[in-house]
Amino acid sequence: MDENKKVKFLSLGLVRGIVFQVIGSLAGMGFVMLIRLLMGLPAWNAEPVWVGGTFVGVFTFLIGVGAFSDWFKWAKGEETSDHIEADPSQPKWAKYYNISYDHKVIGIQYGVTSIILLGMAGTFAMIFRTELAAAKLQFLDLGLFNSLIGLHGIVMIAAILLGIGAMSNYLVPLMIGASDMAFPRLNAFAYWLNAPSALLVVISLFLGGFDTGWTAYPPLSARAPLGMQMFFLGVYVIGLSSILGSLNIIVTVIRMRAPGMNYFRMPIFVWASVATSIISLTATQLIALSFQMVMFQRLFGMGFFDPANGGNVVLFQHLFWFYSHPAVYVFILPGLGMISELLPVFSRKPLFGYKWIAVSSMAIALVGFFVWAHHMFTAGMEEYLRVPFMYSTMLVAVPTGVKFFSWVGTLWRGKITFPTPMLFTLGAVSVFLLGGLTGPPNATVATDLHLHDTYWIVGHFHATMFGGFMFPFFAAFYYWYPKITGRMYSEKLGKLHFWLMFPAFYVQSLWQMYIGLLGMRRRIGDYDPALNFDNSHLVITIAGFTIFVSVLIFIYNLIKSAKQGEVAESNPWNSRSPEWQLPTPIPEHNYTDHPFKVTGEPYDYGLEGSTYITMSDK
Repeated sequence: MDENKKVKFLSLGLVRGIVFQVIGSLAGMGFVMLIRLLMGLPAWNAEPVWVGGTFVGVFTFLIGVGAFSDWFKWAKGEETSDHIEADPSQPKWAKYYNISYDHKVIGIQYGVTSIILLGMAGTFAMIFRTELAAAKLQFLDLGLFNSLIGLHGIVMIAAILLGIGAMSNYLVPLMIGASDMAFPRLNAFAYWLNAPSALLVVISLFLGGFDTGWTAYPPLSARAPLGMQMFFLGVYVIGLSSILGSLNIIVTVIRMRAPGMNYFRMPIFVWASVATSIISLTATQLIALSFQMVMFQRLFGMGFFDPANGGNVVLFQHLFWFYSHPAVYVFILPGLGMISELLPVFSRKPLFGYKWIAVSSMAIALVGFFVWAHHMFTAGMEEYLRVPFMYSTMLVAVPTGVKFFSWVGTLWRGKITFPTPMLFTLGAVSVFLLGGLTGPPNATVATDLHLHDTYWIVGHFHATMFGGFMFPFFAAFYYWYPKITGRMYSEKLGKLHFWLMFPAFYVQSLWQMYIGLLGMRRRIGDYDPALNFDNSHLVITIAGFTIFVSVLIFIYNLIKSAKQGEVAESNPWNSRSPEWQLPTPIPEHNYTDHPFKVTGEPYDYGLEGSTYITMSDK
């Protein structure tokens, strides 16, 4: 039996990678110390030694895990293959700890890593939320509080990026009829960049942490402890992974669509993935550049953001937000695409305004590049920039509103059913609407001057992220779970997950906005008892723990159902999408033996005689 096969511990790529990372980091640290000695400097200086060593460690991790193996073979003139044979002496699950070029395996690797990071970020939140449940400091000092709140933010962002990678990697090739991604080796390389970088971000907590929040504004970040550099380096490498993955998605969609699948016959999630990838490919360099400049300022004394040396701290914010606000659309566009993907299935109606939804995703991606400075209305930037950025921010509501009208039109008079994926889809629409309605006050200069950096922003941002990503992410997991595992999840546990998370999130977000209107500042570890915020913070903390428990139920459901769940039908949702027409489990190269041609429209549910694809056996 597969379960009885023993695992060769060091044969797992992840284990080898971590061992190589430790060895490489130590070797890199020694090399930096040697260079310093040759330059006549003291051998030990913690910051350059740690930064140089851990940077080398990232590359040795990739060597250890096998990300460079085929490229090394190619350089030596040896034959390589897009197919990696699994070790027959190891159980099947071992492939998820090793290099694989199969986009489905990589998608699952992204997904599991995303869930682990979500759990980690959620744990950080529960710790500092417990501290905030009552006034005065209970068990955290302010330095640790600041580090935990910053780590919660950046680890959650990394988790979302990996969750997007999970959905895009697994689904896009299947939805367009491709055998794999355009660049399978690059796909594997992009995923494995995330493992050492995530370790670096976590290590920052043990090297003094950082007290800047996830935004890392100088001059504070230029003076923060050594953990700040680990944060910078980790995010820098995660950004590289995002750029490479985006390039792969764009090329795959342009070059590998099935016969007959023109752009306006693609599934709407593919449109969302392309729009997301365009943003990631063109804007991620800016956050990498801003963090790199602070790193160099700390390491080499460069004065990019030091006014005493001719620098400008506001320049950092322009560079940072030129990526970090479009990044909001990176986070939510795949989720909005997922909503549009699932609503027609469970309404049994055509998707209302398909072309408008497709174009609106591209419009959001474009307009998103012209709104970044609304984060800087209070930063001291030139006043004549405020009004143009206010109007451009308001303009984003137009293509977003197109999606809402389409969703309502799709649901209208549909034959709606309410399995767990549909509950999370409807929850996403509701919560994202809350995020959207609370956005314009932040875009309007007069109101933003009052609301900026309050808990109103915290509530608004969480509503946007939960509605735009978290709820759609869970909907996607439940929806494609039968195709991925061949088994059905527990519907009772799935609905318990939803009915705990949905009301708890509304309580959390609305109470955050409420105390924000009363003046509660975000990223504050203590507050005056005379403000009478104790009860509100206690309510927010209880709601947060309820959400946390609901996610634990979700994880338990996934693990238990993978072994004991009822065997799933090949197409339990009666979907028209190509991947559901394939056998379960999906063949390694998808459509090699099951090619298809697109002959109709993707979302003509309920129209008699309508077909989307015609499949044939070779």
